[in-house]
Amino acid sequence: MSRRLFSSFLAAIPFIALPVYGQAKPPASPAVTMARDAHPSLLVATVKPHDPDSTHQGIDAIGDHLAVFNQSVSSLMVFAYSIHPKQIAGAPDWALHDRWDIEGKIDTPGQPDLHQMQEMLQKLLADRFQLHFNREKRELAVYAIRVAKGGPKLKPAAHPEALADQQGSGGGTEQTLTYTSATMADFVMGEQFFLDRPVVDQTGLSRRYDFSFRYTYDEVHATDPNAPPGLFTAVQQQLGLKFAPVNAPVDVFVIDRVERPGQN
Repeated sequence: MSRRLFSSFLAAIPFIALPVYGQAKPPASPAVTMARDAHPSLLVATVKPHDPDSTHQGIDAIGDHLAVFNQSVSSLMVFAYSIHPKQIAGAPDWALHDRWDIEGKIDTPGQPDLHQMQEMLQKLLADRFQLHFNREKRELAVYAIRVAKGGPKLKPAAHPEALADQQGSGGGTEQTLTYTSATMADFVMGEQFFLDRPVVDQTGLSRRYDFSFRYTYDEVHATDPNAPPGLFTAVQQQLGLKFAPVNAPVDVFVIDRVERPGQN
C-alpha cells in the first residue's frame, strides 16, 4: 500500500495532529516490489531527536531506505499497529510529545508494502525504544462505519491485484481523498487520522474498491457557498457509507515499558 505524503494534510485534520504516512513517490523507473512473504527488518537505524528547524514530517520508504521525520512513540504506534491514539494507555508524557527522526537501511530488496513497513516499525519500537505492552479489550466510544440506506456507492477495484493506495489533494478548506484497490480495513486506517475517536468496520464489505470523495474539513471557516459538505455527510452522500457513533470493544495497547533510545 502506498500512502503518499501531501503537504495540506495537517491543516485538514480537525481533531488530531497526525501526518499522512507512507511511501515517497517512486522514481521514474519502476521500483521492484518486495516479495509479499518477506519479513523485513532494518540492518541499521539512526534515531535522533527531531531537528526543530526541519519541515520534514512523515514516514517514507523507497528502495532500501526508510525515513521517519518528526514522529513520537505514540504516532509511530498509531501507524505500526493501525490504531487510534485513544487506543494507547499508560504512555509516559515524553512518549506522547518527544519527536524523533529515524533513518534506516532495509535488509530485504524491493519496495516494501504498507504491512511490511508496519512490521519494520514494530521491530524498531521494540528494539530501540524497548517498547513492551499488553493488549486489552476495552469498551470505547468509536465510529462504526456502516452501509447507509440505499447501499454502498463503491466501484469494484479495476486492478484488485494491485497494492492499495490513498492520495489526497485540496486547497482552502476542501479536501479530496482517492482510494484505489482499497479494502474497508484500508479505509478505516486512513480515516482514523481525521477523527476524534477510533473507527471500526461494520460494513460487511470484503472486496477491494476504487472510490473518491470531496469534503470540507473546516465548515466554520469555509467561504465558498458551493463548498462540499463535511466529512460525515460527504461519506454518506458520495460513498453510501455512514459513521455511526457507538460504544464498542476495541484493542487497547497498555504500555508496560518504553525507554528513550540510547546513543546511535
